Amino acid sequence: MSLDWYPGIRECCAHWRDAAMLQQTFQALDKEFAANNDACIDCAKSIVEVVCRVIVDELESETTQIRPTEANPNFGAWVSAAVKALKLGDTRNNAFNKLVSQHHKLTATLGDLRNDAGPVSHGKDGFVERLSAYHRRAAVLSADAIVAFLHTAYLETELNLAQTREPYERFDKFHASIDRYASMQLENDEYNSYSLTVAIAGGEEITVPISASQILFHLDRTAYIEALRAGQEADQNLFDDISAVGLPPLEGQVA
Repeated sequence: MSLDWYPGIRECCAHWRDAAMLQQTFQALDKEFAANNDACIDCAKSIVEVVCRVIVDELESETTQIRPTEANPNFGAWVSAAVKALKLGDTRNNAFNKLVSQHHKLTATLGDLRNDAGPVSHGKDGFVERLSAYHRRAAVLSADAIVAFLHTAYLETELNLAQTREPYERFDKFHASIDRYASMQLENDEYNSYSLTVAIAGGEEITVPISASQILFHLDRTAYIEALRAGQEADQNLFDDISAVGLPPLEGQVA
């Protein structure tokens, strides 16, 4: 059985499975580390930075400026911003503050290692010797420690429900409080536009416009694709019928 050298990174990337850039960087890390290529150092450093950006985006608000103000923030600036967003320094526990400080040092060391040895982000002497497996493992383990530290703290943070990009499943306990008391009624008008009225606890009603495509897109992507194919076939049949009788094409259709 092979060792998993970056379980924290793997768990974090599984949590943010819809973050396309994070997934792409993780795939590159997997590939380069398995091939014993020094480029895994660049990938490991990049994953830390992408995770920090995701955390900052999730926790920053209109009234709180967290992200670095520089035009091109460096690696350390993004990690510092994530630590600030998670309020990891807002504690009087000296031991914990020392732990945060050590992760800052680890961040700086990983950045230095990537600058000196990472072959992807900066061009290197074409004849320089490759690093040993121990160097690559040390870099990946360092990145994994930082990501695990930040991600664990993030999972314990209260999120802004108005802006979060977390998946629906993350908030099961909240859903139960809504669904326990809510009832729904779907209505449509003479223009075949639909609206969903939800009666919530306390007797208040909330009405939101909704369409069949929205329901299928968010709840069952396979059913959405099936409905799309059926709709496109119906559009084509209607377009053929219109063309046959010489009427103008439908909006969006090319004659």
